[in-house]
Amino acid sequence: MPDAPAPNPSLTPQPGTLYVVATPIGNLADLTERARALLGAVDLVACEDTRTTGGLLTRFGLRRELISYHDHNETSAAEHIATLIAAGKSVALVSDAGTPAISDPGFRLVRACRRRGLPVVPVPGACAVAAVLSASGLPTNGFLFAGFLIAKTSARVAFLQKYRDFEFTLALYESCHRIEKFADEIVATLGPDRVICFAREVTKLHETWLVGRAADVRDRLLKGSLKGEFVVLIAPADFTV
Repeated sequence: MPDAPAPNPSLTPQPGTLYVVATPIGNLADLTERARALLGAVDLVACEDTRTTGGLLTRFGLRRELISYHDHNETSAAEHIATLIAAGKSVALVSDAGTPAISDPGFRLVRACRRRGLPVVPVPGACAVAAVLSASGLPTNGFLFAGFLIAKTSARVAFLQKYRDFEFTLALYESCHRIEKFADEIVATLGPDRVICFAREVTKLHETWLVGRAADVRDRLLKGSLKGEFVVLIAPADFTV
């Protein structure tokens, strides 16, 4: 009989280690084998919303102790969780969707672990901005990711003016509540011919892509649903489709 395959050590959590685990942004099939194995075996899962993460684990038949780690308790929770890791606990850090610390809580916990010399291991997977960049057709030789801009119109316009002539693609997240207004601001500030991409609900049932001249994308945006989360890409000024 052939020998059984050797166990994969990367699927077994090590004591005193933080695992930064990416989870699906929509399609549950995007959870990696490694992420699933670690989420089912670590001592603790630190998460934004215990209901959301609890539901995800249940879908995969996993049960783990959950600890809250979100925007409102991040500073104190980071030190508490780092202390648990220093005491030998293995912890998986997840956000509600996507890669932790990328416009989601995570930075302070990772920093706390690094300051203490504790191991931090990335478990790559879904990331909305990377997914949209890869499929947009806009330049990907370099990009500036700015996450969610400040909600005030003056701040968003100031950002667009500051980076009007930036040589690489700009990448941002925007909510359904502000996407229409942001489209107007792009057209007014950068001009109707600036090439942009609006991607909505990526990997989900109603995934939508709008790519082209800013004025055309805005017009098409208004004809469809505005529900869901948006990734916005803005090409350099000299780029054409």
